[in-house]
Amino acid sequence: MTTTTLNLPPTAAVLKSPLHRFSISPGFSVLVLLLVFSVISFGQSVAGSDEATITIDSAPDMEVISFSKNVVVKREAKGVLVFGGDVIVEGRVEGDVAAIGGSVYQREGSFIGGDVIVVGGKYAPDSNAPLRGEHKETIIFAAYEDELRNLAQNPSQLFAPSFSLAFIAQRLVSVLFWFLISFGFTTIAPGAVGRAVSRINLSSAKVFAAGFFTFVGASILLIAGFTVFPNYINAVLGTMAFVVLILAYVFGRVALHVTFGKLIKKRFFSEHNRSEALTILFGVLFWTVLLSVPYLWTFALLAAFSAGIGLILTARATTAWNTR
Repeated sequence: MTTTTLNLPPTAAVLKSPLHRFSISPGFSVLVLLLVFSVISFGQSVAGSDEATITIDSAPDMEVISFSKNVVVKREAKGVLVFGGDVIVEGRVEGDVAAIGGSVYQREGSFIGGDVIVVGGKYAPDSNAPLRGEHKETIIFAAYEDELRNLAQNPSQLFAPSFSLAFIAQRLVSVLFWFLISFGFTTIAPGAVGRAVSRINLSSAKVFAAGFFTFVGASILLIAGFTVFPNYINAVLGTMAFVVLILAYVFGRVALHVTFGKLIKKRFFSEHNRSEALTILFGVLFWTVLLSVPYLWTFALLAAFSAGIGLILTARATTAWNTR
């Protein structure tokens, strides 16, 4: 095992945070979970061997952020955040301790002053009454430890998933799910779906461009807002953005299923076959396969989000409100 020992004066800092105080509240932890898969890709330049360990001796002003390495706090540290590794506290951590894809171990006599957040692991103190700060929380999501650890150590697998029986079964269930959603959508609101398909066929560049730039701009503003507004406002904004984004994605996927289903049926089948179910099935199969291709699926997913948002932005009311 490769061990790196850091002996720094109290005023030293290996990694400076843009925030004045490193604090992982429950609201912020949700944001970290949503962004972890994009953040860990930048950490590969920091991460070394998956067996490496960083040992912190005396660094009370250090905020430790590690990727794919275990972190051992021998004496003092300000806060610890680890992706794909374990945190072992043998001394004193004044702030929060978090492990995503790993576990937190608190040795006998050690102290953690902030919250303990564990995603895909466990919190294992040696003592039945570990030394903790007053009124601090312990948040644990114990599932998917191996998956999160492997993902942090090898983020490329997120873009190139391995094919397996489970992978194929998931895609079959996805086909059934999206077929039912699309068929139900076209049955309940055929006019809205038809107008959306027409806009994609007539001005696809406008629809995708409007959706893409709105998606990017809104994401930047939302992330910036998380660093400015308090947690209760962030929770409302995050929930609103999530709901709107999901609705736009579903509507965009349905419109894309119908659009590409018609293209496939027109190209390979007789024009006399007017089965809407068959049209939707062709579109669902095409997009399910497209979203299963390594690396290409990221662009397809972005296109689906852009299409949904763009279709909402370019929609026009065909009837006025009747106020009489």
